Amino acid sequence: MEYVGFIFGIFGLMAYLQVSSLKRRVDLLEEELAGTRGTQAFEKRSSLVEAARSYIGQKVRIALKEDHEDIDITMYGNSKHGSNTIVDVDGDWMLVHIETPRGNKDKLLRTASVERIEV
Repeated sequence: MEYVGFIFGIFGLMAYLQVSSLKRRVDLLEEELAGTRGTQAFEKRSSLVEAARSYIGQKVRIALKEDHEDIDITMYGNSKHGSNTIVDVDGDWMLVHIETPRGNKDKLLRTASVERIEV
C-alpha cells in the first residue's frame, strides 16, 4: 500500500513539473507578442507588403519564418526545378502560384509568416 502512495506522489510531481514548464513557455510567448505590438513590427510588415505588391507577376524566392515552414514553397518553389510567382497581395494575405515538377499549386500565405522576399 505504501508503494501506491509513492507512485501517485511521483506522478503528481511529474504533472506539476510539466504544468510549471508550460506556464513559463506561455509567459515567454506573451512577452514576445507584447513586443511585436509596437509600431516597429507594423512598419516592417507594411514594407514587406509594399515590396510584395511590387513583385506581383514576378518569380521570387520566399523565405518563411521558422515556425511557418511550407515544403511546397521552400523545397519546390525556391529550387531550380520550380518557381514561386506572387499573384495577389492583401494587407494580411499573399496568394502565391507555385510551379513544381509534380504540378502547379496556388497557396494562400499570411504576410506575418513571411520573413523575406527575394527576386
